[in-house]
Amino acid sequence: MSCLRNSLRQTAATSLVALSLFWLLMLCQVPASLAQAQDAADQPLSSEQLEQLVAPIALHPDALLTQILMASTYPLEVVQAARWSKQNPDVTGDALETAMEAQPWDPSVKSLTAFTQVLQMLNDDLAWAQQLGDAFLAQQKDVLDAVQRLRMRAEEAGNLETTKEQKVEKQTVTTESGTQETVIIVEQADPKFVYVPAYNPTVIYGAWPYPAYPPYSWYPPGYVAGRAFWFTTGVIVGNALWGHSNWGRGTVYVNVNHYNSFNRTNINNPSWNHRPEHRGPVPYKGRDVANRYGKGTRDVKSRDQFRGRAEAGRRDLQRPAAGQGPGAGQRPGAGQLPGAGQRPSTGQRPSTGQRPSTGQRPAATQRPSAAVRPSAPTRPAKRPSAPKRPAAYQGVGNGKQVRRNSSRGKSSRSASKSRPSSSRSRGGGGGGGRSRGGGGGGGRRR
Repeated sequence: MSCLRNSLRQTAATSLVALSLFWLLMLCQVPASLAQAQDAADQPLSSEQLEQLVAPIALHPDALLTQILMASTYPLEVVQAARWSKQNPDVTGDALETAMEAQPWDPSVKSLTAFTQVLQMLNDDLAWAQQLGDAFLAQQKDVLDAVQRLRMRAEEAGNLETTKEQKVEKQTVTTESGTQETVIIVEQADPKFVYVPAYNPTVIYGAWPYPAYPPYSWYPPGYVAGRAFWFTTGVIVGNALWGHSNWGRGTVYVNVNHYNSFNRTNINNPSWNHRPEHRGPVPYKGRDVANRYGKGTRDVKSRDQFRGRAEAGRRDLQRPAAGQGPGAGQRPGAGQLPGAGQRPSTGQRPSTGQRPSTGQRPAATQRPSAAVRPSAPTRPAKRPSAPKRPAAYQGVGNGKQVRRNSSRGKSSRSASKSRPSSSRSRGGGGGGGRSRGGGGGGGRRR
């Protein structure tokens, strides 16, 4: 049993070393893959890809659209808020503002708890939500431009106009370059109520021009197809809407008064800034965005630390640890005999006149391979089969035959004893006669 335990212990140690070296090799290779992925992620999205992302929300009221874009940069908190909202469906108005004070989420995420349909949309497709947030962080102006292109397309198709739920109007704005542009503004018809729209992008925008990038879509429970627009029941939002867009500059900002009232704060800066402490472990898309928010330096150092170690990791993976048996095709370590046909490494062959200790040097024809032979004095796990008995022992164990032969011998001896003495002396006399002929030995007996 002790030999078996030693063998298992050595096997486990060898496996642990091999596994550790394997993961070291993987770590050496991962940074290169991450670098390639980040290089690809640094490429800006095309206008087709951006329109694909913003298609389900481009026709939302401006304030709600802005806060959706802000909140999408915090996907984990969106999930937490969606769960909270589902568990507390009756908390609204002032009670909702009070409840949000206790939550650690970003204010943009807190504000969406007033719009359960929007939270559900983001939560139902987190991959889309994260891509939307990543695009907004990396290409904020391009995202807002994509929204305007889709609004223009919906208007041209006759599907975007003022209704009892929303107010649609065109405005002329000045861009950063000083040029004038026409943009479409969408606001709630009643400032106290918000009707969240739902629609089929392939219908509302007319024929979709990018077959390679079909638009994202989402339909809430109770959605009725066939209409250009489908609205939820009006939501009393109070001060939950505080986001706005500067369409000319391609930026977003906050309404300070509404923001302070809903979040119970006292800020005076209308600029919106992403807060990386609310991002959690979710990685940023692209090295530029990661560096901008202070999460790119660590990744660069990690790549530098492991750069050039891949080849060394491969060599270490093939080299057994000291005292462990080598794998198939590997050179044995110090103090171990090579398998059949292998040559010991330097420092292992005994010097002239020295003889290895008992149990370390088997006969040439009996040496097991290095992967099988256990270390001395470990006995082999499988005992060789017993050799065949030589011919001298053949027939042993045939009880009936042996007893029969034994009985014959006893009968022969009994018959010999019961013969008359004369008969026995004749046998002896013959011998005596022969003795007489040889020198008279029988005469002296008589």
